Amino acid sequence: MTNTKKVLLLGKGGIVVADVEDQLSTTGFELYGGGSIDDLRATFSSTAIDHVIMGAGLPLEVRLEIVREIFLLSNTTTVHIKDYESGPDGFVPFVRSVLAGIATP
Repeated sequence: MTNTKKVLLLGKGGIVVADVEDQLSTTGFELYGGGSIDDLRATFSSTAIDHVIMGAGLPLEVRLEIVREIFLLSNTTTVHIKDYESGPDGFVPFVRSVLAGIATP
């Protein structure tokens, strides 16, 4: 049995998983990317997601709609939302911190 955690990264314009993987050690994680509630629904329909990490570039109403949809679709998925202040350059450090916090020892 694998301890690989499935993580959906959501952000403005869609998240390119390969870009994130190039900057981070993602051992123990299977990353998915997207930029909309439709991407979220498509991903959730094909796999069980353990964690969603969302950037602040999406409009507030969209982020709130996404959070609501996650909680309607899953009783086990956690949601991590980045602050607005650190800007786009803060996304990868935020993802790094969240992944470190949820990594299986």
